[in-house]
Amino acid sequence: MQGKLRILMVCMGNICRSPTMEGVLRARLAAYGLQDRIEVDSAGTHDYHIGRAPDPRSVAAAAQRGYDLSALRARQVQAADFSAFDFVLAADRDNLANLQRLRRGQGVEPQLLLSILEADAEVPDPYYGGPQGFEDVLDLVEAACDAWCRRWQQHLRG
Repeated sequence: MQGKLRILMVCMGNICRSPTMEGVLRARLAAYGLQDRIEVDSAGTHDYHIGRAPDPRSVAAAAQRGYDLSALRARQVQAADFSAFDFVLAADRDNLANLQRLRRGQGVEPQLLLSILEADAEVPDPYYGGPQGFEDVLDLVEAACDAWCRRWQQHLRG
């Protein structure tokens, strides 16, 4: 394999789910010894929050589990991302559909993050809910990131 494997995590605004996905994956990559072989970024399908830090509720929930999201800033997915990244992983079907429209048949095919665990499973948007929603997101994202790390670990070995 030439260079690093590149992973893009995507949700709608890049302030709740995808920064959580990025932060968890970074930590999991280190735990699996893959941090030097895989890099990760996150983005949103919409331009609502470009340049903003993650939602404070996401930051707080992640920090309770040892993940630091404080340095992350929101950006919007660009068409070039489909050529720049090896995997584009969406939080839910709506964002997956937006990614497929933006991709226009070029570059890597986006997938659902949770598809590695269960076909068509989604990470729910916690934005309008209470603290438990952010905990639920972390539970799902941790499980999916572990599964992806195991897959990439095997891929990079073989």
